[in-house]
Amino acid sequence: MNRLQLWKVVSVVLLAGGLASAQHITSFSAPGGGTGFDQGTGGFDINPQGAVVGSFHDDNNVFHGFQCIAPCNTFSEYNAPGAGTAANQGTITFGNNLFGETVGFYVDANNVAHGFATEYPFRNFTSLNVPGAGTGANQGTFAGNVNPGGEIAGYWVDANNVSHGFVSYPPYRNYTSFDPPGSVNTFTAVATSLNLEGTVAGTYFDANGVAHGYLRYANGSFTEFNVTGAGTGANQGTESESLSDFGVVAGNYIDSNNVNHGFVRSPSGEITTFDVAGAGTGAGQGTVPEGINLLGLVAGMWVDANGANHGFVWTPWGGITKFDVPGIGTGANQGTEPATPNVFGVITGQWVDENNVHYGFLRTP
Repeated sequence: MNRLQLWKVVSVVLLAGGLASAQHITSFSAPGGGTGFDQGTGGFDINPQGAVVGSFHDDNNVFHGFQCIAPCNTFSEYNAPGAGTAANQGTITFGNNLFGETVGFYVDANNVAHGFATEYPFRNFTSLNVPGAGTGANQGTFAGNVNPGGEIAGYWVDANNVSHGFVSYPPYRNYTSFDPPGSVNTFTAVATSLNLEGTVAGTYFDANGVAHGYLRYANGSFTEFNVTGAGTGANQGTESESLSDFGVVAGNYIDSNNVNHGFVRSPSGEITTFDVAGAGTGAGQGTVPEGINLLGLVAGMWVDANGANHGFVWTPWGGITKFDVPGIGTGANQGTEPATPNVFGVITGQWVDENNVHYGFLRTP
């Protein structure tokens, strides 16, 4: 049994002892986070040690990366070398592993994206650029996941604005690009969509603009899947959002009325669908899972009839629990937006107030 396999077994034992406490929600803001419209702080991933990584958007609309250790009373800010300093440029973080390696991408002064890998104390950065990635605005390399072995997965956008998936292994000198059969645009999901075995989960769009879920295995083979009831029009279909180390996928499917519904897919291909009670039934509303942990706990958001977001936790053994961060706004695109649960069921994410300012949060079970 290697180190990574041992981690999987130990995590099950630890998690079994960490689910009994009562829910507790805390809010946090990175120093320097802006206080204007669509500014502020967002948590994206949390590792087993409680290290939260994310980004904050300052008063000049520039992005910066951060790490804080739960309950996030102190912060370490970082900026990738070469990151731009104009509006909507800067450093955007998506994931970290149990050894503290942190990945994301930075947008340079020409609005080109470059992936990065770093770790505390964030003085050394490895820049990630897939050969063939475009050098125009909104093109480049986007790193989104890192597993305990240091493998990184993400996607890259070429000079024709077509997206492709990639994986890379330390020391990140070589890249393997991939596209599922039938794909005209391939995306990997972020934060928790690359597992210990090197399997990547994501979404691809076909020539008709329909979304399909996929798994890309370490040997280069693919499994495509579609949830029964998914729509077959443009921007409808099946979207993978997260993958556990046991090979369980969580995501959402969009029906013919453009309503979102949650699903969980087992390693054998069995699909369970679910909807949070009270979720809206209009276009863009419904149930949207975001992250899954080792034992299958799914965190996500449900969108109500007013377009406001609320948090939920789905478990195979206990159904659905709703939650909201105190102080959230209740208008469209406001509310609670969970991102990722760690092995102990601690969830990070962001919430948006009535002034559309963003804040990070932690929810302990």
